[in-house]
Amino acid sequence: MPSAVASVCPAEARDARRLSSGRRQSNAPARVLYMDHTATMGGGEVALLNLVRYLDRERYCPVVLLFSEGALRRALEEAGVETHLMPLAASVVNTRKDTLGARSLLRGRDALQTLRCVRQVARFIREHGIDLVHTNSLKADIVGGVAAKLARTPVLWHVRDRIDSDYLPGPVVRVFRWLCRALPDCVVANSTATLGTIRPPKTKRAATVYSGVAMDGRSTVSSGGTWHVVHDGVWLEAFAGAGSSRGGPRVGLVGRISPWKGQHVFLRSAARVRKRFPGARFLVIGGALFEERTYEREVRELARTLGLEECVEFTGHRDDVPELVGGLDLLVHASTTGEPFGQVVVEGMAAGKPVVATRGGGVPEIVEDGVTGLLVPMGDAEAMAGAMERLLADPHAARAMGRRGRERVEERFTIQQTARKVERIYESLLARERPGQRLAPSGRLARASEGLRALLWSALSR
Repeated sequence: MPSAVASVCPAEARDARRLSSGRRQSNAPARVLYMDHTATMGGGEVALLNLVRYLDRERYCPVVLLFSEGALRRALEEAGVETHLMPLAASVVNTRKDTLGARSLLRGRDALQTLRCVRQVARFIREHGIDLVHTNSLKADIVGGVAAKLARTPVLWHVRDRIDSDYLPGPVVRVFRWLCRALPDCVVANSTATLGTIRPPKTKRAATVYSGVAMDGRSTVSSGGTWHVVHDGVWLEAFAGAGSSRGGPRVGLVGRISPWKGQHVFLRSAARVRKRFPGARFLVIGGALFEERTYEREVRELARTLGLEECVEFTGHRDDVPELVGGLDLLVHASTTGEPFGQVVVEGMAAGKPVVATRGGGVPEIVEDGVTGLLVPMGDAEAMAGAMERLLADPHAARAMGRRGRERVEERFTIQQTARKVERIYESLLARERPGQRLAPSGRLARASEGLRALLWSALSR
């Protein structure tokens, strides 16, 4: 992992920023403000932490603004990244994506809290000389997008959630798709599948950036591009020491315990696999958030009902996931709804493990079916069990899949590649600025943006 000292922006650059009265000097790194509504370490937060660790500090100085306290803040500070906390009402921060709707978005007290936060963020952008805003979550997209417009600062939305009715309520889907055209200057999706759910205008070219591999062999980031795909990358060295398990085969599923992550499907598959491989052990790696404790109890009860108490281990939340994955013979991904990307799948491949994964969302962009792993239909416990048995019955073929998976990660999914591609998008956005003005959409979007800015400024000034 990069040292904390290397992660800190040079003092000379920070001094130059303060002396420039809000305008970036040519020899000073651009200050990029990263925003996330939560500090709980989910997939998007891990991706954000990895990205800021590997930015080129000679060109970009990361500043992170969080709306809640948690492990992400501590990890950022340990990495020497300038981090600020701007608490937002817990009722807003903790609202689950699948319960969002018109009523939850328009609750009087929460709406006022959000508007106040927008005003504070706009002031923060101006006072800290921010050159570019990079939002990392749906709630941060809204707050950061509006605040950036008020501060006349370019904003990039990094969309890490599928904007579709199987993932979010219908009204939220429609509003968010419209906002993607009205608020951000650039949208980066973490997979082609995610970008497809946003439904960018067909007249706009989407630049697909496969973490260092251009689909057509040409440059994948254009100065005028608005829609991009950049796959998340992993720190490959964290999995360099991954070894093999001892004793019976060990099969693991990694992820937060949640209904759509499919722990119940995994256990039903395990019950069948155990009949053929009685020495196999199964690990459920991850814990449940407070509102998902009921499902966790149901999953534990299912393990007892299926007679798996002796061969299934619930590890709870763990910070040593690379080591745990290193001890597996097979990594399973069982999500019942399409993953926006599939960070855990990449991590398993980085560890040289064959994977069995559900065919949905961004996962087929990671796994080459039959080459680096096996893809099965979502929610199909029988198909999943069959794929697991196929790999456990042929360890030689499974190890070969694991090696090819590691090679694929080295080619496409390292964090260094991801950081360089994101930096190229930053470069294109900042190059489009002109002295004395900020980026603005054109035509009808420009008028809509200006109207939105005037309306919000009027509301925030009361």
